Amino acid sequence: MKTLNVHEAKTHLSSLLDDVEQGEEILIARYGKPVAKLVPLGLPEERPLGFYLIAFQHDLAAPSEDDLLRDFEGDAGL
Repeated sequence: MKTLNVHEAKTHLSSLLDDVEQGEEILIARYGKPVAKLVPLGLPEERPLGFYLIAFQHDLAAPSEDDLLRDFEGDAGL
């Protein structure tokens, strides 16, 4: 792990960020004492686009038992 003082970190911030993007961690010290650490930001993984397989227990387009019973009894819901 690379350690820099505050002045060096301010002077070379752009190149330090490049290093961090490559996975390196950088310690920043003030008067020789560590005060901060630059680490790569763990971004959430992108979810792949697509369809997932779903198994249905029965045909969703088929009438339910309640629909069949109502039709048989002649109650049209009016």
